[in-house]
Amino acid sequence: MEIFRFDRGEPVISRYGSVGLRATRVAAGGGAVSLTYVAVQPGGVIGTHPAIGAQLFRVIAGEGWVAGPDGERVPISAGSGVRWEDGEVHTSGTTAGFTALVVEGAPVDLFEPEPESADEAASG
Repeated sequence: MEIFRFDRGEPVISRYGSVGLRATRVAAGGGAVSLTYVAVQPGGVIGTHPAIGAQLFRVIAGEGWVAGPDGERVPISAGSGVRWEDGEVHTSGTTAGFTALVVEGAPVDLFEPEPESADEAASG
């Protein structure tokens, strides 16, 4: 067993115009797949950039928004997941702050859960 911390005090990242972003690489699978823990401070943004390989962005705490190339912001919160394809331009941000786990690389076959109906989403 190995115990470690996700929040190791990594420096704030400003690449692509990011604000209030810290990222900790957690694991890499032979260079093909990686797992990264990201923490975005309240008012922070992960700047607009293309996905490098298929990417699954899973919010584990907090809330915010994500946007694709059209810039339309879609709300996300703990339990939400977003999938971007290789090269897909995207950004995300938050008023309150959030943390997420990011799985990225190629090839990545992701489980695709059944879409949630509007009635199920409303009932929580």
